[in-house]
This record gives sequence, structure tokens and C-alpha cells, in this order.
Amino acid sequence: MERMEHPVQQGQRARNEILVIYGDNLEAMAFHLAEAAGLAERIGDRHKSVGLKPNLVLARPAAEGATTHPEIVRGLIAYLQHQGFTHLTILEGSWVGERTEEAFTRCGYRKLAADTGVILRDTQQDRSRTYDCRGMDLAICDSAFAVDFMINLPVLKGHCQTRLTCALKNNKGLIPNQEKRRFHTLGLHKPIAHLNTRIRNDFILVDGICGDLDFEEGGNPVPAGRMAAAFDPVLIDAWAASQLGYTPGEIPYLGMAEHLGIGTADLSSARIQELSAPAPASWNLPQPGLKVKQLAPFIQEDRACSACYAALVFALSRMSEGERQHLPGPIGIGQGFKGKRGALGVGNCTRGFTASIPGCPPLAVEALDFLRKQL
Repeated sequence: MERMEHPVQQGQRARNEILVIYGDNLEAMAFHLAEAAGLAERIGDRHKSVGLKPNLVLARPAAEGATTHPEIVRGLIAYLQHQGFTHLTILEGSWVGERTEEAFTRCGYRKLAADTGVILRDTQQDRSRTYDCRGMDLAICDSAFAVDFMINLPVLKGHCQTRLTCALKNNKGLIPNQEKRRFHTLGLHKPIAHLNTRIRNDFILVDGICGDLDFEEGGNPVPAGRMAAAFDPVLIDAWAASQLGYTPGEIPYLGMAEHLGIGTADLSSARIQELSAPAPASWNLPQPGLKVKQLAPFIQEDRACSACYAALVFALSRMSEGERQHLPGPIGIGQGFKGKRGALGVGNCTRGFTASIPGCPPLAVEALDFLRKQL
């Protein structure tokens, strides 16, 4: 995985690039990501219809860690309309047992649509057809094929069954409820991979602001203050897995999707371009959930950036209680430790510690490996 120091010109983005931005002005961040990605040039004809697929799995505010922030979608719409695109549709179908119409209202999307003139499409009310998805017959909603360009807007968060949910799994919102039920009988991983042989992922903009620690329904947000963009849904999911403390091999549907030719799960081939530096934790970000707060005794924080702190939280959450209890003291993290000495630290700011892992921010999967080596 290569970090790029200088930006590539717009319109020249390679499929192995991932753009990352940090902060708390979500609308501006989304606009800047789309601009840096050369999204308008990638779409082309301004008369094309563009679909925007957020994650509105249920009717809960984005601050709780389950749903896509409407401010992100607002920023993306502002960019697209500024570039002359007028045929914009938000498509989503909440999970079984929840009403998408309620999610549209409670998550702020009905107001967003009224303010911007964008169409809302509830795929729970959609017709569907069965398609051969390279060896699996899967039902897909008609509206998934009614747009010329599809933008995937997933939340980077944990999942109780698949460990990770990001771009590839987000497309479950484009299948009918009956098919969603069947996905679980099929084991989730295989149908998720095969679904994406038909569903388009033309551009992915990941909401990594405060995704839940380990549950798709939210309730334990981990404030990270970051967003990412890419054109390869498998690669961005491999990157997302590393942010949660997993290797791509620990998420079975990534290898399956790679085998089906959807993209690459080889994170070493990724070229990461950071459009801004990680920022100190901001009061504008949501407060962490109870599970996150329970990990605080293992952390000695002094002006830590949100993304760095989140990496450590995710790493600690992947360790067993016994492993955490055997760590040699609390883990130093944050800008307040620059030039100071200590025992165990995470991030570039603790480079003077006896044992420290570099990174600004480090990946959670790297932090997890480092901490386990200290036991």
C-alpha cells in the first residue's frame, strides 16, 4: 500500500487509487472528494441519470453509527448539480422489518430531497427481476438498472455476521425483501459477492465518520472523522477491513468478489492519497458509544486525532478481555506525547516511546498486530 504525497490531476484517477479526507465539515469534504476524483469527467454526459445509494438500513440518525450522513449526500449533490447534472435519484430499501419511508424522514433524506429537487426511490416498493449473477440467480430491483451511473455511499462499520459492511454489502438495499431474507439462508458472503457482478459500483464514497464498532444497527459509534473515495469496490472494502482491524482474508466475500473479477482485494496494490491531514478530535463529531467508552481505561490519550484514536479503539475491540488485561500498561496516543518518553504508544506522536507503532494514522489491523506482539 503506497501513500501518495502529491495529487494526481483530476480525470486521471486509476482504479487502484483511494482518496481519503479528514475533518468534520461533511458537506465540504464530500464536495472536495468528488472534485479530486474527477467525478464529473468520469460520468461524462450531463444528461445521464445518476443514482445515489446510501445506507439507510433503519430509521436511526447517522450519529448513532448505522446510516449514511445526509450532509455527505448533500455535498455530493451540490457538486453534481454544480457540474450540470440534473437527473439525480436517491435509491434505498431498508432491511426487512423496517420501512424505508420512515428512514427517509428520520434520517433527513426527505428534507434533503425537498431542498435539492432530487428524487427519492424506495426500492421496497419496486418491482424486481431475477438475473444470472455469474452462477447464482438473484432477484434485483428494477430501479438499480434505471440509472446510467451508480454512486455507492456506504457506512464503514462492523457487522455481527460478516464482520464488515461497506461498499459490496451496501448493495443489498437494491434487492427485494424476500431476497434479503434468502441471502441469510445462503450464508451472506457468497450472494453478496455474486450480487455485485450485476450491480454497478461506478464510484464509491465511504462514510467513515463514526461507523459502529461491531453492529450494523448502530448504537456504538466510533468517531473517526474521515471519508474515502474509490472506483474499485473490492479494494475500498479491503481498505475498510484494515480500518476495523481485519485483513481482507478474514472477510470471505472479498476473496469471492475478487475471484469473480469485480475488483482486487490486494491492499498492497492500493495507492492512498490523503487530501488533508488527520485533525484533533472535534466536538462536532458524535460522542462514542458505551462499548467504546469501556475501552478507555486501556488508553492514555492527549490531544489524539480522531482517526488515530479510532484505529486504536478498533484494534483493542478485536482483542479478547484476557489479552487486553495483559497489556503492559495504558497505551499512549496523541500529539501531547510528541518528544516525550513512555512505555507503549500508537502513532507517530509516540515515536519516542520504548515500543511504538508508526502511522498518521496507523491502520487498525497493524495496531492490533503490534499490540499482540507486546503480550
